[in-house]
Amino acid sequence: MSSQQYRSTRSTQPETFSFEETVITGLASDGGLFLPSVIPQVSLETLKEWSNLSFQDLAHEIMKLYISNDEIPESDLKDLIQASYSTFRSTEITPLVPLIESKNLYLLELFHGPTFAFKDVALQFVGNLFEYFLKRKNSKLDENSKERHKITVVGATSGDTGSAAIYGLRGKKDVSVFILYPTNRISSIQELQMTSVLDANVHCLSVLGTFDDCQDIVKTLFRDKEFNDKYHIGAINSINWARILAQITYYFYSFFKLNKNLDINKKIKYVVPSGNFGDVLAGYFAKKMGLPIEKLVIATNENDILDRFMKTGKYQKESVGVKSTLSPAMDILISSNFERLLWYLIKDNLTNNNDLEAGKVLNDWMVSLKENNLIEAPSEVLKAALKDFDSERVSNEETLETIKEIYQVAEKYILDPHTSVGVTSSLRHIQKDEQNNEQKYYISLSTAHPAKFADAVNEALEENKGYNFDNDVLPEELKSLGKEGRRVTFVDDNSVSEVKKVIIEKLAEENKI
Repeated sequence: MSSQQYRSTRSTQPETFSFEETVITGLASDGGLFLPSVIPQVSLETLKEWSNLSFQDLAHEIMKLYISNDEIPESDLKDLIQASYSTFRSTEITPLVPLIESKNLYLLELFHGPTFAFKDVALQFVGNLFEYFLKRKNSKLDENSKERHKITVVGATSGDTGSAAIYGLRGKKDVSVFILYPTNRISSIQELQMTSVLDANVHCLSVLGTFDDCQDIVKTLFRDKEFNDKYHIGAINSINWARILAQITYYFYSFFKLNKNLDINKKIKYVVPSGNFGDVLAGYFAKKMGLPIEKLVIATNENDILDRFMKTGKYQKESVGVKSTLSPAMDILISSNFERLLWYLIKDNLTNNNDLEAGKVLNDWMVSLKENNLIEAPSEVLKAALKDFDSERVSNEETLETIKEIYQVAEKYILDPHTSVGVTSSLRHIQKDEQNNEQKYYISLSTAHPAKFADAVNEALEENKGYNFDNDVLPEELKSLGKEGRRVTFVDDNSVSEVKKVIIEKLAEENKI
């Protein structure tokens, strides 16, 4: 087992944190994101040993490299993993399916968890981690003791994170969860999935504004030491390191499914629909650990800050604000997890592998982003990024066109709009590689079930004779949402003070304060 420690991206001091501190606090007090002190390396021999493991056993092998045995004994870690994936509808957890075999295009289906979105892979695990740590802390305390350790989880969602977090934390003792989402900016099914959960510890806050407004409020709460100390704020958003860790597994798992013999001549690209950069960042860690991925393709919608960075080296927040698209979970101006990649790029290319100097440079860059809405990376940083990444931008029209095309050429397979952004980008790369007479393989990540985005799917497919959303798309589990009632609090004043007020009121109702 590892003796792994963690550090903040913005730290200029040799301070380290345990895995438990990293998971429970989510965001460092200096505003930075937590990173492992060392990325563990995996040999070809180890890859061969792992290549036939089940998803759960593979997750255990990967996670124990990042979690000290002193913090979570190996047997407990195995139990946590088994419990986390017992709720999935597929025995493979994240099955790899051929989409267009003649073009070597495969789809990694990540939507077989309880809320039909890729975020279940991480958040079922994170919910169990919170419960595990709290049970251990409170094991010798009376049920009603005022000394009991409690967590107030606060998160922002552009759609899928909220329901996945709620389903991971609902009913868990000593945990209250508050999810902020932008009013009228998520799909109706996504909203129903959250607001139809009636557990007393779950609170949905519909906030007037955009996802970025919600995310800014959450980040401000984490930086508020007095509020944080009093109410023990915990993070569930993709900034939480445990989410990245859990997502690393499906890169290894899908790679082995496609390349069981570990043929080093088999070039594999991963194409990842990207908003907050967490999902593709997990692929970056897999690659840096030793998984021989040729390239990670960042697929963006019209909110294309990541694509623009990969093409220009400028990480620039657009003044026009967030564009509303058919793939709303990616409607983000600033990709929070990108800070983690920037830290590695700075460390490896600008500071001669000096961790503390990297923290100092990154701090300066984040100040520039806050004050000028711009980070302008030196050419050597962009060049280094392009060794691991490529990027694409996909419009609404192209998103719909690809849903139509795949339905017709892939035996009526139905893509959700986020997955369509990824598949559109994959098809572009296939065309380029074919023109260069290069044979490659493409794993495009399918991040959500199409039933969660009825408007976009219906717009793309309604002209197809015989197509019916209720019969062809909507799973039974989603048909009964909301019949037992809904719980939601509307917040028209999207200020930090108003959200604080709501949190305090709801905690009082729960008798948590």
